[in-house]
Amino acid sequence: MSDEDTRYGDTTYEDTTYGDTRYEAVRSRDARFDGAFFFAVETTGIYCRPSCPALTPKRHNVRFFRTAAAAQGSGFRACRRCRPDSVPGSAEWDVRADVVGRAVRLIGDGVVDREGVTGLAARLGYSPRQVQRQLTAELGAGPVALARAQRAHTARTLLQTTALPVTEIAFAAGFASVRQFNDTIRAVYARTPTGLRAAAPAAGRAARPAATPSAGIPLRLAHRGPYQAAAVFDLLAREAVPGVEEVGGPPGARTYRRTLRLPHGSAVAAVEEKTGTAPVRGTAAHPGGWLDARLHLTDPRDLTTAVQRLRRLFDLDADPYAVDERLGADPVLAPLVAARPGLRSPGAADPEELAVRVLVGPRAAGELVLRYGKALDAPCGGLTHLFPEAAVLAVAEPAGPLGALTAALADGTLRLDPGADRDRADAALRDLPGLDAHAVAALRTRALGDPDVAPPGLDAPGNWRPWRSYAVRHLLTAGKPAYRLHG
Repeated sequence: MSDEDTRYGDTTYEDTTYGDTRYEAVRSRDARFDGAFFFAVETTGIYCRPSCPALTPKRHNVRFFRTAAAAQGSGFRACRRCRPDSVPGSAEWDVRADVVGRAVRLIGDGVVDREGVTGLAARLGYSPRQVQRQLTAELGAGPVALARAQRAHTARTLLQTTALPVTEIAFAAGFASVRQFNDTIRAVYARTPTGLRAAAPAAGRAARPAATPSAGIPLRLAHRGPYQAAAVFDLLAREAVPGVEEVGGPPGARTYRRTLRLPHGSAVAAVEEKTGTAPVRGTAAHPGGWLDARLHLTDPRDLTTAVQRLRRLFDLDADPYAVDERLGADPVLAPLVAARPGLRSPGAADPEELAVRVLVGPRAAGELVLRYGKALDAPCGGLTHLFPEAAVLAVAEPAGPLGALTAALADGTLRLDPGADRDRADAALRDLPGLDAHAVAALRTRALGDPDVAPPGLDAPGNWRPWRSYAVRHLLTAGKPAYRLHG
């Protein structure tokens, strides 16, 4: 943790009532709380996820933290058994639209690594000191510490799953120097980078020779609870824009592939429909799991950003337990939830791209790709182009609704990035020609990641809050749309 991070507040997430509740979650090894909080053991100097299968420590030796970064900042190192740094992110940030939630999403997208705390604060419309204070007060860690924890996790992933040189990994993970990289890995994992690589699971070591830049970086995109992959892949297959996206393979074993424009270059991502499961001892009824993915990056520094964009697209940080509990209590939705537990509300890999696609429709979007999209240096199967940038479209097609939308995106009048203010973006979308209320609802749901959107025409009861977007997805997936909604 930096000097700036330690100036404000206590890092410990502790009080008697909630502390006892969290300790019960640890005693029962309840995977539902993985990512929602972390616990550390003072006698061992190790922090864990709640579902860690190790012997439960005594209550008086346990401290609780909101984030892995806070635990690391208090001097605890990651458990080698449960690997707490690899759990899905807290679903709280999907719900929250305040400055803390927006900041967490931007940090996840790599903004601190690229633009520093000053750049993060500018995007949020606050001073660096205000951002620092609010994050530290709520999360026990400031933006530098949160970004550092993320870099450490990215580095561990690369060390244990690829054959990339250690020096290259240091900069790919976002570290400013090899020395900073070495110091962080030792502090977080109590091992040198070389030692951490040697400690990789057998499966990771076996795959490592093939995990070169030309073969791509293999990844497991973790999620909590059940995951209805078929519904997500069905939606992506229906929407796929030729040249940018494709879905191939038989049902149950399909692969979604797409191109990505990233801050330092481009990428081709592939995500497999078949999910893996990782049941935790004592929580067989609540297994976690993952989607297998592979990334081909033109610049390894884009790894963290690419992963976060895929996580948003596939809604991998959601809390299906909270969603299903709320919606399953409603008599209309109960049978739908029972039929598809863990149904997700997909987001967008590129929110600006999605806005254009919602406005013009799939056929016209494909034509824009062929006219103005940047061609890949080497086509990859049916993937040939990047979707055209808003600034390019604003110049090439300045007239009409498309020109108005892309001009607003290009000049910043309309922001749809992970740190965008949802209400402000909603208002800006409504001011643009060509986007009706249904289109705005679709973009608020998917481009802005709002979990609580009820589109026009849906009489959504109050007890669906704050998960109305998921209720909509249940109705659509079950073939019961009483209104029009993109997707």
